[in-house]
Amino acid sequence: MPTDNDPIAVHKRLRGKISICGKSPIRTISDLATLYTPGVAKPCLEIAKDRSLVYDLTMKGNTVAIVTDGTRVLGLGDIGPEAALPVMEGKALIMQQFAGIDAFPICLREKDPDKIVEIVKAISPGFGVINLEDISTPKVFHIEKRLTEELDIPVFHDDQHGTAIVTLAGLYNALKVIGKTPANVKVGVVGAGSAGFAISKLLHAAGFPDIVAFDSKGAISGSRSDLDQYKSILAGFNLSGFSGPLNQFNGADIIISASKPGALPHETIRAMNKPNIVFALANPTPELSLDEAKSLKIDIFGTGRSDYPNQINNSLCFPGFLRALLDLRVRRIKDGMKIAAARGIAGAVQKPAEDKIVPDAFDKNVVRSIREEVEKAAAKD
Repeated sequence: MPTDNDPIAVHKRLRGKISICGKSPIRTISDLATLYTPGVAKPCLEIAKDRSLVYDLTMKGNTVAIVTDGTRVLGLGDIGPEAALPVMEGKALIMQQFAGIDAFPICLREKDPDKIVEIVKAISPGFGVINLEDISTPKVFHIEKRLTEELDIPVFHDDQHGTAIVTLAGLYNALKVIGKTPANVKVGVVGAGSAGFAISKLLHAAGFPDIVAFDSKGAISGSRSDLDQYKSILAGFNLSGFSGPLNQFNGADIIISASKPGALPHETIRAMNKPNIVFALANPTPELSLDEAKSLKIDIFGTGRSDYPNQINNSLCFPGFLRALLDLRVRRIKDGMKIAAARGIAGAVQKPAEDKIVPDAFDKNVVRSIREEVEKAAAKD
């Protein structure tokens, strides 16, 4: 195993972070005849009679396809499917080690959203979940919507669902610490891409009534005539009707930014109510540094960085959430399941504090807690 921390050296030595391993050895002719021909014909024929048996007789019930076109990789942009592969391998490794899931990177040299949909539909029989990853907006919304409607397995978009679930989990505990509730807070969401859109939607579904989302042109409100169908949804959450620029936004209790470094004006932070919560989620460099957060006297500050307190990171969510989707054989992801997953993550923190609102990424209770909560939610549907 590698002992140094140089990413190039480690990746070169490993030549890939995952591999395929058999579950049963083939040592004899009898083994070969049972696991392959002629014995394998029996499960094939059983599945042909009842396709649902594929979950019991094959790997489908424990497999995830991580699908990308490489058009929005981390903060690196459109770097292509080959350059996206190290990230997809990393996610597959996390799924395997944290939740025992077999995940496969599917890096496509195809950018057309309808063609991507057709490719994913064509490969879907071998997988239990489709995980869309690092695909640019707004086309990823179209891809996710079509696949959700046309497949009989769940479609999880980590940049949307994962980010939103972990953000909500952090907010549940942060609100406990500052003594406020979702119903009586004003929220600002900076950035209207995949993450900002999904965060806003999930918070609204979870009972946060007043959410003002911002894009590069300012607040997204019903007074604007340039909104697409997705931003029109966000405009419906803007109860106050605020329509100005971000630097004039005041009176927020919570600000969540999924944008870029420097995207949060200091005057907006200073104009927040007290006590307040700020999540600066741009990665690897957040919108505000820890020193800036301290200088601005933010009460609870979260980022995606592991070297800062309160790491709001998708790795807290997707292993446990995908484990639950596979085990429960979920067909479609619903808001109630995402909210339940957030409660599961939040519940893994025994005593929330200003610098401890989410569990550690290596907390083994998180996967179990998510699964238990999602199972309860699925049983209600």
